Amino acid sequence: MELNLKRPLAFFDIESTGLNVSKDRIIELCIIKVNPNGTTETKTWLLNPDYPISEEAQKVHGISAEDVKDKPTFKQVAKDIHRFLANCDLAGYNSNRFDIPMLVEEFLRAGVDFEVENRRFIDVQNIFMKMEPRTLKAAYRFYLQKELENAHSATADVQATYEILKAQLDRYADTTYTDKEGETDTPVKNDVDALARFSTHHRNADMMGQIIYNEKGEEVFNFGKHKGKTVEEVFRKEPSYYDWMQKADFPLYTKKLLTKIKLRMLGK
Repeated sequence: MELNLKRPLAFFDIESTGLNVSKDRIIELCIIKVNPNGTTETKTWLLNPDYPISEEAQKVHGISAEDVKDKPTFKQVAKDIHRFLANCDLAGYNSNRFDIPMLVEEFLRAGVDFEVENRRFIDVQNIFMKMEPRTLKAAYRFYLQKELENAHSATADVQATYEILKAQLDRYADTTYTDKEGETDTPVKNDVDALARFSTHHRNADMMGQIIYNEKGEEVFNFGKHKGKTVEEVFRKEPSYYDWMQKADFPLYTKKLLTKIKLRMLGK
């Protein structure tokens, strides 16, 4: 189905130095502008962020500081981008949460007034998530092609979960998956260790994932102002942070883990 447009709709995607909208910078911006008559215009900018590219971000998009050192900054091309987006509504994938806030932040830093009040924003991910909900009931319908009776009854829900896992083993037995490092495997297999590895986003050090392990096996904060820093590094530089966390509303297991790390640092 072709889009019914009254004014241009600009689909865009951003690659950046990281995920912190207030600090990180855009290093690649691609826009496909779809006009009401159905024609399209595409422009891509590779940008020097004048800001460090995080190791995690570079693994995702493959753009290094060397690749962009001779490229213009966002500020140098901001007016060109602004003109290209004139009178456009905006669309993207997860764009409401990331791409649009990042773009607006860059315009503000460049001193360019980018109006958002009269633009419409279409986030394709939100449509996907609403139309294909990731609930147990939706999963039961997807994998078993039948409706879950007595949903939210503990007995029905746990039985459904058991049936879904078995159906997943059948459905994905020979299906390959490529991770963000480019490694390809067939991870959904009838093996508990393999399933546990694949169903975890991070290697959690605590139960809630507020402390995770990095690639070196070190405990790292996964939230707040010290996100990405090792617990030991923070405790050495800011000892009061341990006391604050012990008094704050964190799970008891997290506090127990922090005490274990603290004692380990003290050689006890």
